[in-house]
Amino acid sequence: MEDASDSADIVLHNSQMFHEKLATPFVTRAFIVAVVAVILTWAARLSGLLPRLDLTDFNVLHIAGQMVWRGDIADAYHLPNLLRVMRELTGQEALLPWAYPPPFNLVMALFAPLPIGLAFLLFIGATLIAFLLVLRRISGLLFPAVILALFPSLMLTIACGQNGFLTGTLIGLTCLGLLQQRGSAGLPLGLMVIKPHLAVGLAAGALVMRRWTCLAAAVGTTLLASGIATLVLGPTIWSAFLRGANEASANLAAGHYPLYRMISVYAWLRSSGVPATLALLAQSAVAVTAVGFVLFAVRKRLPQRQIIGIAVMAGLLMSPYAYDYDLPIYGIGFALLLPDLLGRARRHEQALLFGLGWGSSAYGFIIQTLNGGVAGWHPPSPISLSLAGPMLIALLALIWIFLRREPARAIAGAPSPQTLASPPVQTA
Repeated sequence: MEDASDSADIVLHNSQMFHEKLATPFVTRAFIVAVVAVILTWAARLSGLLPRLDLTDFNVLHIAGQMVWRGDIADAYHLPNLLRVMRELTGQEALLPWAYPPPFNLVMALFAPLPIGLAFLLFIGATLIAFLLVLRRISGLLFPAVILALFPSLMLTIACGQNGFLTGTLIGLTCLGLLQQRGSAGLPLGLMVIKPHLAVGLAAGALVMRRWTCLAAAVGTTLLASGIATLVLGPTIWSAFLRGANEASANLAAGHYPLYRMISVYAWLRSSGVPATLALLAQSAVAVTAVGFVLFAVRKRLPQRQIIGIAVMAGLLMSPYAYDYDLPIYGIGFALLLPDLLGRARRHEQALLFGLGWGSSAYGFIIQTLNGGVAGWHPPSPISLSLAGPMLIALLALIWIFLRREPARAIAGAPSPQTLASPPVQTA
């Protein structure tokens, strides 16, 4: 039986080999080529230069922005009205409901005057670049490894035309601010009003770490963004939003959404035939447990980088309404935790972590492809079981188990918390 020092040497050897194989320009170059190809292909499809597919999520984002300029954005929160506008503007319709908070309407209004292909290029391109810059800042030389772990989610988010890169950027900027102990970390956290359920874990982390300035800035930013939306769109937008949220909850309980594309425990249980009430109770229990792990990490005085990474991961378990295109946020948490994981997990355990990450990201797209590639919101498909949720829980459980081990040795490749906390070098 190997002793502790032998075990530590094995972990160190495996993790260093892992790092050396992935920290090469090849991974980054291959990623860039794949990303550019996918973005240009989808932009060409949306522009009509290539054969069109069914309406995508970005079609709905673009339509909502157009409805802001038309003055009827409140109608977007009632599905029959939204379908009518879809037919009017595109000649097609798809059961893709709109349930975003009003401030996000203003974001999409910036892109609505542009042709949809160009709007897609600018929205996805700009948010992806911002996300990668933040991810690179967090992950350091381990950036290729993080990109590899996140690859299916990145490709899926591009294909959907969704806002996962935008929310990932905001979460990443919040994490950098928290690591540097800056109150301004609350600014991107407050802007997560566009998808607040994904920021609950990080907000809970800031609370238990007693980052009062950050929380005050987050509250102020949220109120400011909401106030601007109220001034521009009118106060009735909030009653429309609340009605839309109730409509979305009813549709979710009825199983009308593609549950196999969701990453929540709720979706897993509902797709397995569990009643909506029991599935929601289970989801609530998971959410409370996830927040409890953040609190436990603070009380055990884990390193700040680990606490923040765990808080980011916890945010993915909060809401029943979380999709696979929200998983760029997982990449932020994974980048924060990867240096410690490489120092604790053996090679086969590292492979398991990557496999579960790929599985939770790619599962919904694979099932959608097997079901005929039908996009959007539709009745139950031939294969409708949601398995991304349990895979994600298994992934996070393993991460927690590995973090509780004693480290073999520090792994090079990512900025240390001290480096991230250092002020930027001033240049002339």
